[in-house]
Amino acid sequence: MEERYMVSSPPHIVGAERTSGLMREVLIALTPALLASIYLFGMRALAVVAVSIASCLLFEELYRRLTGRTSTLFDLSAAVTGMLLAFNLPVNIPLWMPVIGAFFAMVIVKNLFGGLGQNFLNPALAARVFLANSWSSDMVAWSRPLLNPFAWSSQLDALAAATPRSLDAMSTATPLSLLKGGEPLPEAAKSAQQLWNMVIGVKPGCLGETCGILLMLGGLYLIARGVITWHIPVGYLGTVCLLSLLFPATGATPALSLFYNLFGGGLLLGAFFMATDYVTSPLPSSGRLFYGVCCGLLTVFIRRFGTSAEGVSFAILIMNMGVWFIDRAFMPKRFGGGVPQ
Repeated sequence: MEERYMVSSPPHIVGAERTSGLMREVLIALTPALLASIYLFGMRALAVVAVSIASCLLFEELYRRLTGRTSTLFDLSAAVTGMLLAFNLPVNIPLWMPVIGAFFAMVIVKNLFGGLGQNFLNPALAARVFLANSWSSDMVAWSRPLLNPFAWSSQLDALAAATPRSLDAMSTATPLSLLKGGEPLPEAAKSAQQLWNMVIGVKPGCLGETCGILLMLGGLYLIARGVITWHIPVGYLGTVCLLSLLFPATGATPALSLFYNLFGGGLLLGAFFMATDYVTSPLPSSGRLFYGVCCGLLTVFIRRFGTSAEGVSFAILIMNMGVWFIDRAFMPKRFGGGVPQ
C-alpha cells in the first residue's frame, strides 16, 4: 500500500494537542481581562467583544464556503482573532466598526493569503491599524471607567463621577498621552492611588488595556501550559523596561517612565498575546528572543519619536514582516551539515 504524507501549513503541533486546544487555552487566558473590562466599562464592552467575535466567525465561514474549502470554525482561531481585535478597540466605538475590522482581518489579511498558517501579519493588529487610519477619531474616543458592569454606555460621566474610585488626573487622556506630552506629570498622576489604578485598569484606553495583573496572569498561564514560551514576552518587556529606565520620558523619573510604559498602554497584551502568535513569530528559540527585543526597541522608539503615544501595534506588525529573515538567520545547523540553503 502506497504511503501518503500530509503537507500542511504551520502551526505544526507535535503530540495530542490540536489547534483548537491551543486556541481554547488563549481564550481562557483572556477571559479574566474580559471580565475586568466589563466591570470597568459596563455591558457595552461585552457587546463590542460579542460583535467582533461573531463577525470574525461569520466572515471566516462565508469565505470558506464561497471558495469551496472545509470549515475551520471549530479550530477557534477566528474566535481568538475576534477577541483580540475587540481588545484593541475603545468601548465607545460604533458597533459597525468591529464588523469592518473583522472583514479586513479574516478576509484580506488571513484568508486571501491562504488561511491559518499562511498570513504573514497578525490579523487583529492589522485590522486595528486599518481602522485607526480610516476612522482615527473613533479609535481614540477614550472613556473613563464606570466601575459598573451593568451600565451600558461608558459615556455616562455622571455615573462615573459618582463612583468613589473614579479617575481625577486621567479622565480624558490615556496615561501614555500624558507621558508623551513632554510636560511634567501632574502630582495627581504620581499618587499611589493613580499608580494602583493603572495596574488594575482603572484608566481610559482600549478594552485590552485594562487590568495589567490579569493580563500578566493570563500570559503566565499560557507559558505554564506550554502554549507559548518565555522568549518573546521576556525579550519584549525586558527591553521596554530597560530603555524606559535608561532614557526616561521628559517630565518623568526613570521609575515613573518604566511604570507608565509597562502599565499605561497595550504592552502587556501585545507581549503575551499578540507578538507570540504562532504563525507570525519566529520558530527558533533564539530567534524568538531576538524578535521580542526588536519589538521592544521599536515600541520605545515609536512611543518616543512617533506621532502616536502607543507603538505596540506598529512594532509587532513591522517585526511580523521580518520573521522569514529571522527564521533563516537563527535556524540551527543540521548535525554534520552546513548552513541551510
